[in-house]
Amino acid sequence: MPVRNLLAYAALLAASFATPAQVPPLATVLALNLDRYSGVWHEIARYENFFERMCARDVTATYSRSADGTIRVINACRKSDSSMASVDGVARIVTPPAKFEVRFAPDWLAWLPLVWANYWVIELADDYSYTVVSEPNREYLWLLARDPRMSDATYERIVDRLRARGFDPAKLIKNPPP
Repeated sequence: MPVRNLLAYAALLAASFATPAQVPPLATVLALNLDRYSGVWHEIARYENFFERMCARDVTATYSRSADGTIRVINACRKSDSSMASVDGVARIVTPPAKFEVRFAPDWLAWLPLVWANYWVIELADDYSYTVVSEPNREYLWLLARDPRMSDATYERIVDRLRARGFDPAKLIKNPPP
């Protein structure tokens, strides 16, 4: 084998064992006003996930503050047969202002750590017109907006920032606008 082919083979072999570039820990927004964050959010795009498998369009998340300091969460969507599906949950603040845990399991299971999932607000428009939510491992991702439609330019700017933060934009599934 010529030396140049041997060197190319060695470089290819070394590259196959190289670890991927490390991405920094996921940061959340530095300020979040829960009263402004409350209300209806429309899903613009998301990473595929098991619990939204039946959702075809019109996906929303509605948040409202509860007297006990938790946040009521209602997720809803239209299924492919045009019927609506929804689930009620609760969120609690873990680390202010933007790290929450959310659960959709019944109250009597709330003591189990595995029923709580991370919900981190990692980007929020100054005017609260859109938000991006994920979790520390970057396995889940949602782009939500107050309006069910978002301009292509705004969407692309958000996607560019997500790419720079270690997310794979190719995995995003856009929710069809109404």
